[in-house]
Amino acid sequence: MDPEFSYHDHRHQLKQLRDAGNVKLFANRDELRCPVCSEVFERLMILATSQMQFPANDGRPFCLLRRDEDAVIFRH
Repeated sequence: MDPEFSYHDHRHQLKQLRDAGNVKLFANRDELRCPVCSEVFERLMILATSQMQFPANDGRPFCLLRRDEDAVIFRH
């Protein structure tokens, strides 16, 4: 994968868990790799909003990819 990651190109490898308009959440069904660190990720969150508050972390690392139109978070 590359920084131009498009969930549309990988929709058959992802399971959509939530679509709240400005926030989309997907599960990785096919061991796709994070474009930031090249490790397999579990969840993909796409934020098309300028603000987001996250609950307490369970200790798992995540990577953030900021693009022009949104931010993409990969939880490992």
